Amino acid sequence: MTSLVDLLPSEAIDLRGHAADWRAAIRAAGELLVANGVTTPDYTDEMIGNVEDNGPYIVIAPGFAFAHARPSPAVHRTGMSWVRLTEPVNFDSPNDPVDLVVALAAADSGVHTDAMASLAKVLLEPGADKLLRDVQTTRQLRALLLDEAVIDAASGTEKATTAAVPATPAAKPRTGPVKILTVCGNGVGTSLFLKSTLESVLERWHWTPYITVEATDTISAKGKAGEAVAVLTSGEIAKTLGDLGIPVQVIENFTSTAEVDHAMRALFDV
Repeated sequence: MTSLVDLLPSEAIDLRGHAADWRAAIRAAGELLVANGVTTPDYTDEMIGNVEDNGPYIVIAPGFAFAHARPSPAVHRTGMSWVRLTEPVNFDSPNDPVDLVVALAAADSGVHTDAMASLAKVLLEPGADKLLRDVQTTRQLRALLLDEAVIDAASGTEKATTAAVPATPAAKPRTGPVKILTVCGNGVGTSLFLKSTLESVLERWHWTPYITVEATDTISAKGKAGEAVAVLTSGEIAKTLGDLGIPVQVIENFTSTAEVDHAMRALFDV
């Protein structure tokens, strides 16, 4: 299993980054990938092109952008970089302004999934956003990412609660669990964050036996829509998908269990 800190060495972290705009912010994260032998400069251009083509869906939470592109020859190996900006920039996203930019380069579509699940778990912890912005050293940041329980304890906050847990679905699937798709432009990054958040909600509801979640990209989602009952995605990606013949719920904060909880209640009328 590849851990989050395995993919993010201290040399790939900049806690005092500078950028004039969102392109420069992605480029700063991309330069760290290049400097650590993870990618060529072409991959940085691909990450920027992803936003130009698909919109700022990579801004998955207030102030947090997850820059990435599809696996390509520009990626030597799977790795990440982390830039905290001294002055935030705008991506033209509902979650602007952005001061944390994390970049992922995936050599394939699978090796990084455990690390993404770990990062999503960290971001779901109450107080994580403040602590990640307050760390003073790369060692402190890596310690937080290594043990998300530290965040909850250090923040002194209780886990956020949502409305009462709904009952077991009245109409059980005919042949097994139904499927919900979480969709992003490439299927290797932001959709995994949304998948993790949705699974957290399903676990709290005790609906895990009845619903499976699959993270995928915009192209594959159109072919898989017939297998699913709904899609969760960003506003930009929803426009790209068009009419899939199933409900599409727009999520602005991919790390918000409260927002996903609300969307699921709307989908299942609970």
